[in-house]
Amino acid sequence: MAERIVEVAETACRISVRGGLLRLDDEEGRELDRVVLSELACLVLGHPRLVVSHAALGSICAAGGSVVVTDEKRCPVAWVLPLGRHSTMGERFRAQAAASAPLRKRLWQAIVKAKIGAQGRLLQELTRDDAGLPALAARVRSGDPENLEARASQRYWPRLFGDARFRRRRDGEDQNRLLNYGYTVLRALVARAICGAGLHPGLGVHHHGRYDAMPLADDLMEPLRPLVDRAVAKLVAARGPAVPMDRETRGALLAIFLERYESGGESRTLFDLMARSAASLAQSFETGRPGLWLPEL
Repeated sequence: MAERIVEVAETACRISVRGGLLRLDDEEGRELDRVVLSELACLVLGHPRLVVSHAALGSICAAGGSVVVTDEKRCPVAWVLPLGRHSTMGERFRAQAAASAPLRKRLWQAIVKAKIGAQGRLLQELTRDDAGLPALAARVRSGDPENLEARASQRYWPRLFGDARFRRRRDGEDQNRLLNYGYTVLRALVARAICGAGLHPGLGVHHHGRYDAMPLADDLMEPLRPLVDRAVAKLVAARGPAVPMDRETRGALLAIFLERYESGGESRTLFDLMARSAASLAQSFETGRPGLWLPEL
């Protein structure tokens, strides 16, 4: 199972592939590192002087890996995902596209309940006060018509950072930068799991939009966002909301994707859990019955 995340952000280099290995060489041709392609889950490109061969990109995706590109502020701006590796992809695409509105609403209900529940557990862990989020999660109905997801967020964010003025903004210059970085990597990995299950990341359960290329990834990643939130909250507590997006900070954010998590009495990698969720979602589309499995982390 591909489980390595490699970030190239500190050194200019050329990235190529030879004999099943991804090779990183400096500008003088000296080898800096090599990675077995089958072990690579995600390559994060963040240095302005990188040269990546077409063969390297193609081989990464063919092996099931993904690529994230960041800008000069270390903010992710693009990603490359593998497609077409599932044997019944066409059949699953059709079932996904034909999913009824009641099914999609029931699936969204499960996602929202899991997300609010995870937010409550994180607040309990960090502040010893769940802000009533478990009770709110229990009230979520099919399709979340009362928009309890938004109401939970209004309680969650100020308490998470101990700042009543904090607002979740994609263009924020505070800890929002860290959340954006972590969420983008998470989104790419969830989209990779979706593609691996033979589903199309562009056909969402709830999220949709003309300029949203990955609405299904946005749906399925919702209950996993608190994993990023926990890492960011700890960084902010230790270094403040203006913490620089340096190597230490990025390393702490990427580390959450490499840890093992307890779920159902078993210790599993996050990649395993994502794959299981995506597979259960595909089964739900095929049977027409909501059977989405989501980890309780």
